[in-house]
Amino acid sequence: MRNAFIDELIALAETNPQIALVVGDLGFGVVEPFAARFPKRFFNAGVAEQSMMGLCAGLASEGFHVFAYSIANFPTFRCAEQIRNDVDYHCLPVTVVSVGGGLAYGNLGYSHHAIQDYALIRSMPNMLIAAPGDPMEVRACMRYLVRNPQPSYLRLGKSGEPIVHANVPTVAPGVLVPIRRGSSLETFISTGAVLPLVRATIDTSASRLHWSHYSMPLWGMSTKQLVPGQLSQFQRILTVEDHLCDGGFGSWMLETSLNHPEVMRRLGVRALDPKVCGLVGQQAALNVVGGLSPVALAT
Repeated sequence: MRNAFIDELIALAETNPQIALVVGDLGFGVVEPFAARFPKRFFNAGVAEQSMMGLCAGLASEGFHVFAYSIANFPTFRCAEQIRNDVDYHCLPVTVVSVGGGLAYGNLGYSHHAIQDYALIRSMPNMLIAAPGDPMEVRACMRYLVRNPQPSYLRLGKSGEPIVHANVPTVAPGVLVPIRRGSSLETFISTGAVLPLVRATIDTSASRLHWSHYSMPLWGMSTKQLVPGQLSQFQRILTVEDHLCDGGFGSWMLETSLNHPEVMRRLGVRALDPKVCGLVGQQAALNVVGGLSPVALAT
C-alpha cells in the first residue's frame, strides 16, 4: 500500500502543482522518489508531529493540498489538537496519512497499535476517512481525495497487502465497492487492510462460502452518510475492521443505518481482554488474539 501511495502521489503531483508532502523524519525507503522529483514540495518536519501538522495547515491555507505522512498513532493522537483546531475547524485540504493501521506495527507494542484512530478521526465533523483494502483502492482513494480536497485521513497498511481488484475501482463516500457477489443474502462489509482476511475466510470456510463481500474505503462523519438503499438486499451483515469495535467503522455503519440494526453484527478488535491492547507480537498473531481470524469470521 505504501508503494501504491507514493507512486500515485507522484503521478498526481505531475499535473497538480499544489500537492505537497510533509513527513515526520520517517518514511525513508518510500518517500525518496517524491522528494527527488519535487524537492520544493517536500518537507521533513522532524520528530515534532504537532509542529508538522501546524506546518501542513499553514501550507494548506496558502493553497496547497498537503499529505502529512507518519507511522500509525503519531500523526493522529500525538497531534489531535492540531488536527482538530488547525485542519478540521478551518476545513483545510490536509490529508493525514497513517501508515501501519491496526496492529501492523504489533512488534513495537501498544504505542504503535492504531486501533482507536477511526474513533478519534470520525469525531471531527469535516474529516473524511479513506481506508483502502488493497493497492488498487489506495490509488482510487488518492484520486478521489485530490479531486475533492478537504480534511481527510488516509489509513494504509504496511505488510505487502495483495492486489485484489483487477483494476482501480470507482469509489465515493458511503458507497459499497463489490469484491465478491455470493448466492446468499448474507455479506461481509470490510474497511481497510482486513480485506484479504475476509476474502481468505470466504475461500476457505464452508459456512461463508456463499456470502458476498463488499469493501467501503471512503466513509466518515454525518455529512458523509451511507448512500441509502444499499443494505436492503441483505438479510445478514457482518462488518469487519482492524480497530476496536466501539467507535469504529461498525459503529458508524450502525449509526448511519438505523433502519437495519437487527441484521448487522460487528467484528473488530476486542477491547475487553486486556491482552489485546498491551500485547507485543506480529500482526497476524495479535489479530488472532483480538478476534480477527478466519475462525472468528466463520462463526
